[in-house]
Amino acid sequence: MLEFDPHVLDEKPVPPPEEFSKRAHVRSLDEYRKMYERAERDPEGFWGEQAKLLDWFQAPTKVLEWDSPHAKWFSDGKLNVAHNCLDRHLEKNHNKPALIWEGEDGATLQFTYAELHERVCRFANALLSIGVKPGECVTVYLPMVPELPIAMLACARIGALHSVIFGGFSATALVDRIADSQSKVLITADGGYRRGKIVPLKDTADAALKNCPTIAKSIVVKRTGHDVDWHDGRDRWWHEIEKAASKDCPAEPFDSEHPLYVLYTSGTTGKPKGVLHTSAGYLLQTTWTTRLVFDLRDDDVYWCTADIGWVTGHSYIVYGPLSNGATIVMYEGAPDQPTKDRFWEIVERYKVTIFYSSATAVRAFMSWGMEWIDKHDISSLRLLGTVGEPINPAAWKWYFEAIGKNRCPIVDTWWQTETGAIMISPLPGATPTKPGSATLPLPGIIARVVNMKNEPVPPGETGYLTIQKPWPSMLRTIYGDDERYAREYWQKIPGVYFAGDAAQCDKDGYIWVLGRVDDVIKVAGHRLSSMEIESALVSHPTVAEAAVVARPDEIKGEVIVCFVTLRSGHSPSIELRGLLMEHVSTTIGTIARPADVRFCDILPKTRSGKIMRRLLRELAHKGGISGDTTTLEDMGVIERIAKTQGKEEE
Repeated sequence: MLEFDPHVLDEKPVPPPEEFSKRAHVRSLDEYRKMYERAERDPEGFWGEQAKLLDWFQAPTKVLEWDSPHAKWFSDGKLNVAHNCLDRHLEKNHNKPALIWEGEDGATLQFTYAELHERVCRFANALLSIGVKPGECVTVYLPMVPELPIAMLACARIGALHSVIFGGFSATALVDRIADSQSKVLITADGGYRRGKIVPLKDTADAALKNCPTIAKSIVVKRTGHDVDWHDGRDRWWHEIEKAASKDCPAEPFDSEHPLYVLYTSGTTGKPKGVLHTSAGYLLQTTWTTRLVFDLRDDDVYWCTADIGWVTGHSYIVYGPLSNGATIVMYEGAPDQPTKDRFWEIVERYKVTIFYSSATAVRAFMSWGMEWIDKHDISSLRLLGTVGEPINPAAWKWYFEAIGKNRCPIVDTWWQTETGAIMISPLPGATPTKPGSATLPLPGIIARVVNMKNEPVPPGETGYLTIQKPWPSMLRTIYGDDERYAREYWQKIPGVYFAGDAAQCDKDGYIWVLGRVDDVIKVAGHRLSSMEIESALVSHPTVAEAAVVARPDEIKGEVIVCFVTLRSGHSPSIELRGLLMEHVSTTIGTIARPADVRFCDILPKTRSGKIMRRLLRELAHKGGISGDTTTLEDMGVIERIAKTQGKEEE
């Protein structure tokens, strides 16, 4: 659990800028409260009304069927997600920019809604031509290029699921996810650009496909143009298969509960879990939250800086904004490539009005200094957002002053891969904000901070964040593992959704999210399983046992610290530490590279043999132990590790 300073609960609310509130979709706290109370009193009536935001081939007469822990939303309705994101905007916004893309190497592309529609239709036909059927899964392993959202929308158009895998993951991680989803088609690229270098995605994909017997076809985007190995009969160039396809592909109606995508997130068992989202409820809540949380207008230029390999990119680059007919910006590379003002160049160049980024990025901007910001005219900005992990009050205040110039509201959003859409957030024209707090649940969301008996905890006390009632964009199950879905989310506190986050409420009902209560580590907003990292370490021939914990980090939020015991015949060394860091990076991906590896002769355990990660967390954070050690089997273990740590730092 994260350290938490109770004094932040005394933060004074920052009212929405008056000029912003005058034009906002929701203009006052009173208006928000009325909407919230109406939704709480009649949730089905409320969500049934919001469902009119979507285009339906067959309008639903049912709203919710709830057989805990399984929900069906709008079950007798029929729609097509791609139709909602593209076709329905063509009459009014045929020539409106839908997607503005910039590559790290300076390449740029723009697509109107008509152009994006044609690209999606052609690629949907291309997928049909190689035998992709409704309900089958297509794995997408791409850099941040336009073909990534095109592939997702093409899958949605023909009723195939997509499984997007972050381009930083290794071949091993790719194999695990392909095997679980049983994909027959992989979409990848010759490479992408990151920090001025080519990321050889096809090489990684080829290594993975040696162990993926289900994959029959690999479609390759030509992004960098460098030479790649080619497997005749399996590999096809994207541009060739798309060019040969017809641009006429009618959007077929699918049931509201038709699967839309599976997205793999880290779990505490070491096996990545495939979170399954379906069509109508997910699309509705991402559409509705994009409109309200970002106060979206027809003339906005909206930029979410996330990678589409994570859920933020699914919900708030692709589905939510495009369903609203927005103009979105998409960027391929790193924020400091070639210099630390790349983001502000992009804001200035495209006159970005809404900027949604991570708390990690904000802390990095803060550390880089104002010289990179002051070079650029960022006055087009009217709204700022954060996502990924709690933002500390100091970073929030800097963001508000340095980037927002004291006039842009900040929406600090809490949600998860599993929730599908934003759950707790200010409404920017209505909610007084408190630096560091996600503030209040959105209308239709019953969020409570409780103890393990589901009893509300008093203001200022730490409890567990829960969602008490089902919501439209909720995950439907863990792909292929319904039992795990029930156990992890709905049985820990029976009958309510257990978010896995510790939180506090203040006297105004504002929610302060403190961090994870399980063994999932958040590095730069990316969720990584400690078990998965430990498994990678133990797979190295020198390692006998490993325990992985998080240490707070000013820039990344958390970094990974590994405690390792070696097999007989091996000795600690600086060289071995580096080898183990590289081994984790190669096995899982560079995002999982440890910040430190510490060697110890034995790990601290309880009498029942359970590793006491709580003590290791404290040791990694503070260099010593002050917490309860009464269940520790060997009292001298911590002292020996602390002494070793001291020697290693000399």
